Amino acid sequence: MPDYRIGMIVPSSNVTMETEVPRMLRAREAVIPDERFTFHSARARMRQVTPEQLREMNAQSEDAAVALSDSRPDIVATACLVAIMAQGPGFHCTAEDTIAAALRKNTADAPVVSSAGALLKALSALGTRRVAILTPYMRSLTTTVVNYIEDAGIEVVDALSLEVSDNLEVANLDPSGLEEHWRTLDLSGADALVISACVQMPSLRVIQRIEDRAPVPVLSAATATVHSLLSELGLRTAVPEAGYLLSGQVPAP
Repeated sequence: MPDYRIGMIVPSSNVTMETEVPRMLRAREAVIPDERFTFHSARARMRQVTPEQLREMNAQSEDAAVALSDSRPDIVATACLVAIMAQGPGFHCTAEDTIAAALRKNTADAPVVSSAGALLKALSALGTRRVAILTPYMRSLTTTVVNYIEDAGIEVVDALSLEVSDNLEVANLDPSGLEEHWRTLDLSGADALVISACVQMPSLRVIQRIEDRAPVPVLSAATATVHSLLSELGLRTAVPEAGYLLSGQVPAP
């Protein structure tokens, strides 16, 4: 029975990454009992979702990776999507390479995925050319996310910002509210809907319900991260009740 150690680098105020990712993989264990996952985190300070604190948090990623490397993870995910996207187009590649190098310095050779890179890969795997997104961010940061996605060649046809700057307040948002928010988005030209472009905004509980009603596949930064984790580990990308992306029918791009 293989055990996989999942390392996570998370903002100090993030409580959802360590909730939703384990919940998805525990649900997977229930139907694929010969796999087991354990979770090991390192934190980088960030409380307010502002450009200044996002930059400061990114500067701590190497130290967090070195600390995490002592647990000898099989794979590492770095969690804050907007912190990476705020550094400019394509920065997820730089961030992933920097963390991987820090791990190797401490003889921990593990693949690295970022929630930012995972979202782009998931959209590509779904064949998405046009997407609508929902974020908890202030409008200026949502514009940054839109520009980042569009630089990767995917048009953002509509975006909704909930404008919550306190990261703990983002975690306290009721996911059932997303069942109403998504209906305000124009999906007429979209191929997919990102119901939460943030691993701190809870959405897992409603993703399947929204997808059952929406005209397009529905995903989140968290489900995209799990898709990348499973892909990098060479495992089938299947998690029950987590949307089409994690149905097992969508391979890595």
